[in-house]
Amino acid sequence: MNIYNTQSKSHLIKILLFILVVSQGFTSFAQTDGKQIEHGVVFSEDGKYGGWPANHGIWSWGNEILVGFVEAPYNETAPGMHTYDIKSSGNKYARSLDGGVTWTITDAFEIGQKAWGHDNNISPEKAVKPIPLTAPIADFTDPEFILTFLRHNNHYGPSHFYYSNNKGKSWEGAFIFPDMGTPGIANRTDYIVDGKQSLSVFITAAKSNKREGRVALARTEDGGLNWNLISWVTPEHGGFDIMPSSLRLSESELLTTIRTRTENGTSFISSYKSTDNGKTWKRLKNPAPDTGAGGSPPALTQLKDGRLALGYINRSNYGSRVHVRFSDDNGETWGNEITLRSGDGANRDAGYPRLTQNADGKLVMVYYWNNVLLEGSKPYRYIASTIFDPNDWK
Repeated sequence: MNIYNTQSKSHLIKILLFILVVSQGFTSFAQTDGKQIEHGVVFSEDGKYGGWPANHGIWSWGNEILVGFVEAPYNETAPGMHTYDIKSSGNKYARSLDGGVTWTITDAFEIGQKAWGHDNNISPEKAVKPIPLTAPIADFTDPEFILTFLRHNNHYGPSHFYYSNNKGKSWEGAFIFPDMGTPGIANRTDYIVDGKQSLSVFITAAKSNKREGRVALARTEDGGLNWNLISWVTPEHGGFDIMPSSLRLSESELLTTIRTRTENGTSFISSYKSTDNGKTWKRLKNPAPDTGAGGSPPALTQLKDGRLALGYINRSNYGSRVHVRFSDDNGETWGNEITLRSGDGANRDAGYPRLTQNADGKLVMVYYWNNVLLEGSKPYRYIASTIFDPNDWK
């Protein structure tokens, strides 16, 4: 079996072990430098395609984790790089009660998400139409409150949202999200709870040519009844800025990381900081200057020790890789790129991570993956996880 000429025999054994256990759920490998990095399976099914956790959201309560993704029939002849049947795709949720070791899967339609959306192709006779929110959401600060956005297309939307007051076990909606005078909004989920009735949302809006995209900040002060565009974070250019992942650092400081592609196709993660609660923005040094062929959305979180962690994928036709970087100065600078996963045959149809921290301090990154470059492997894309200890890089 020809994998890569440069791989050692010991690395080949690791890959064969991975193939053996991937269908059984959870596995782990000890890195050569002594750091323990565990790779697991969130969702995998023969004949199915699992993808794009970053298009949804991740939430955690101690060792309970909820993450969204798309499931669809696998279709080898589908146009483009994504081998799935978009006409039969639908949203799913995976929930873990043990810090990401095991997962249960729930259909989003069955728990209240019943509006048609991109990659959520509910039949017309079953789909509901998004409506205006007429009563304010009671309390954004409720620990069981979560919010998620869906879009009708990747360029100008429109977008709608759902909310839950019970950790995503059931959802209210769908509710119309306004364009606020932009050329259109195609939102994924990136929000910050500011108070009981106040919430900030980082949006991806269409450019003036109605193509994706440009990042802006919007805010509600009345429980979601009305939304105001506070500021544009990024300027319009020939490429795009989309899919932000953001944090509040203090009462006045906000940090956002953004999937960026230039007009010539170069992909990286950019970053902006505001010190006046989002009114104006300063561009920082790019946290990840190369995210490969097509690029990667960022997955940003703040650790219990105050550091920031940024997860992302370097996508490649010759073997994609999973990375993380850490910052100990609130995103002004970032440490070296750390490789968490590589060499197990993932082509560029992979990535889109989400990242959260467990009760025990370990980080859980969820993304979609495959092993199609390995001879004899199954072609299906699946939802994967990587669990690792950030203290190994202090």
